[in-house]
Amino acid sequence: MANEHVLLVESETPFSMTCSNSVGIERGALLKMTDPNTVAISAADNDIIAGIAAEEKIANDGKTSISVYRGGKFKAIASGNITVGNALVSAAATGGANVVAAAAVNAENIVGISSETVSTGETFEYELNPTVMNLA
Repeated sequence: MANEHVLLVESETPFSMTCSNSVGIERGALLKMTDPNTVAISAADNDIIAGIAAEEKIANDGKTSISVYRGGKFKAIASGNITVGNALVSAAATGGANVVAAAAVNAENIVGISSETVSTGETFEYELNPTVMNLA
């Protein structure tokens, strides 16, 4: 898979969330939250992030759950310039599958916090901490 998030430090045990039987999800995929307690592959900018797939889910294998990391240290690919300490958001629509970008001011759907300063296309370390802030 392109641009997968690579686990560096496991600080939390992954837990099970619901997913569609008909969809394949590769390990390291950035997952968005849907209702109820269900995940899907993040495909848009600023998705509400559930976490990172801790295992592979094969399409039509009969499984309707997947293990998901909601914490830990990961490596990812940058879409745009990111500075150490920046909050991160999904950037699938503008940057490509599984990439993240620096959050704009007042961003509501945070993936985590950058541990490094990088430029577009570079691999960098970040702390996964999916957070939703309803600013409206």
